Amino acid sequence: MKRHCLTLDLKDDPTLIAEYEAYHRAVWPDILESIRNAGITGMEIYRLGNRLFMIMETTDDFSFEQKAAMDAANPKVQEWEELMWRFQQPLPGAQAGEKWMVMERIFEL
Repeated sequence: MKRHCLTLDLKDDPTLIAEYEAYHRAVWPDILESIRNAGITGMEIYRLGNRLFMIMETTDDFSFEQKAAMDAANPKVQEWEELMWRFQQPLPGAQAGEKWMVMERIFEL
């Protein structure tokens, strides 16, 4: 099993943040299925202000590239991602269209 940590910022608007959280209390079944089918076995998202932090646990053969290809071919995932862009903003240094950015572990106990 692998663990990946990612981060993303939301638009700093309490109304949008509340709506984003509401969507994540009732994630569409097709989205949950696509997450699991990509090899993601566990996922948690935390928020502080408008900063999000995601912990993903995956199978050993999980690939971000493979997940991106699967997502690109799935119209429901594309619909979800377009909707989520209403709430999200790219981090400084993000490439065009890049959302969640993989974090580098700098310490482990």
